[in-house]
Amino acid sequence: MGGCQSYSGAAESDGAHTYANTHAINLNENSLLNLKNNNWQAPLFGDKKPYLRPECVSERITQSSTELFTFSALPHGLDLNEWMATNTISFFQLVTLISSALSELCTSTSCPTASGPGDRVYFWKDESGRKLKCSAPLYTDYALSYIQELLSDEDVFPVRADADFPAGFIFLVQKVFLLMFRTLAHLYSAHYTQLVAMEMHPHLNTVFTHLVLFCQSFKLLEPQEIEPLQDLITALTHS
Repeated sequence: MGGCQSYSGAAESDGAHTYANTHAINLNENSLLNLKNNNWQAPLFGDKKPYLRPECVSERITQSSTELFTFSALPHGLDLNEWMATNTISFFQLVTLISSALSELCTSTSCPTASGPGDRVYFWKDESGRKLKCSAPLYTDYALSYIQELLSDEDVFPVRADADFPAGFIFLVQKVFLLMFRTLAHLYSAHYTQLVAMEMHPHLNTVFTHLVLFCQSFKLLEPQEIEPLQDLITALTHS
């Protein structure tokens, strides 16, 4: 299994463990992929951070930040690991869906580095610990493939009713949410005007707000990771 690292600088079977999507977000494959087309025209935003424009920040599907915070809370009587697993799988499906809709626009030519806001560059760590500077689509492929492999490992995400979660499960969950956050951060940084043109920004705003609130509820992300998008997080969670 690989890993990840970033720095800020110049852009260079049924049972107790059966997981279901418990979120009320109306986001499905058809609603996203029907928006995908090759005839988009980028809005004429002159802002360095178009995602902070008030008319963009206010666009979400239906949920307010208060509702999304409520969805994030651990239900009474439910095992924490079960809740972590359920949400990890659900968020992964949503992030994968949004990312795939941009796959034809995020290429090694358009995005030669895996960049985020604030001149943040993300590196991938291979199995030997070497840092790899790669294009955004390659980094995204590494990240989503790593998560998919982890979710498919029944020693990590057990599906049998008599199976236990492994020791250190929460640390694996933290890594997964870090990779998903970085995937969305790149979309905001490099592809937001395209998302607006495709009318996908309400979906992205909703998923991102929910993911951030969930991570804040369970301390899954380090402050230095979310700092480049803190202005957006503040805008979204106070709207």
